[in-house]
Amino acid sequence: MQEQVMARRSGREVRCGLNGYFEVNLLPQQYGFRAGLDAKLAVRRTYFTLAKQGIREVVDADLSDYFNTIPHGALMRCVSRRIADGKVLHTLRQWLQAPVVERGKGGERRSTAAKDHCRGTPQGGVVSPLLANLYFRRFLLAWYGKGHAARLGAHVVNYADDFVILCPLGRGQTAMQTMQRLMTQLGLTVNLEKTRLVHLPEESFDFLGYTIGRFFGKGGRPYWGTCPSKRSVHRLRQEIHDITSVRWSTLDVESRVERLNQVIGGWANYFDQGPVGKIYQALQRYAERRLRIWLMRKQGRKGTGYRQYPDQFLYEHLGLIRLRTRREGLSNAKA
Repeated sequence: MQEQVMARRSGREVRCGLNGYFEVNLLPQQYGFRAGLDAKLAVRRTYFTLAKQGIREVVDADLSDYFNTIPHGALMRCVSRRIADGKVLHTLRQWLQAPVVERGKGGERRSTAAKDHCRGTPQGGVVSPLLANLYFRRFLLAWYGKGHAARLGAHVVNYADDFVILCPLGRGQTAMQTMQRLMTQLGLTVNLEKTRLVHLPEESFDFLGYTIGRFFGKGGRPYWGTCPSKRSVHRLRQEIHDITSVRWSTLDVESRVERLNQVIGGWANYFDQGPVGKIYQALQRYAERRLRIWLMRKQGRKGTGYRQYPDQFLYEHLGLIRLRTRREGLSNAKA
């Protein structure tokens, strides 16, 4: 345990020192865990590339357990090309090999899989984001440096272990095969069950919580756009349901409303691109209904609570967030 704590502390110091040092080495296609970049910018880059460059095929790729399968030897060679300080390299090796301790009802479970198999940079670790970016950079260097991007006219957008390859018509299958071969050379595994070739505009694809593809505006006019994916909407509904579950009926009303506002507001801050107006309205009605039912159950009463708790009470007295006022109907041109 002491070894793990020391590795974590050293990892924080290493991360602070290395993030800025390695930033110059990362490529513009990488949007994860970098200052000034985020997942929304990755979605925008995907959308603009699709809309402006005639993209008609997309490799929607998935890697099997990326963070836990990065080979230590190859990863450390990436680091050592820029870092010569033996103490820093030793600290990184120590951190990569530190056991993972999980505590549960059955007691403490200690795993040394990373050390035993010489693979993996644990998710949630202080240096994991940087190391994951450094290793994925090897794929991008091969993709662009060896001419695959130019030969296929195919561009990669990457965030952490999520990435898509945007291709002209007829190039997607070759791009997918080339990607699989390069990943195998890097010691990584492509999840063939979840990796697919998307044909636009007949199909759409999900990337970083958004559905990207062809939409239809007024009068049936088609356009390229983005909107929150069905899975993202479902997850928020499930979280709203959990927050307003009867098991929390002993808590005070203010804390529940505050928690609802945090979750819904945070979701809307990210999912504010594309035609979101109708989605916002549906989520607003769902949050209202769940909060009313929770208030009724808290008092030991049955019913939906529509008469007892009108909209004015929910919004003006309790302070429930109003999603209908947050960029309702934002046009995709602003995405």
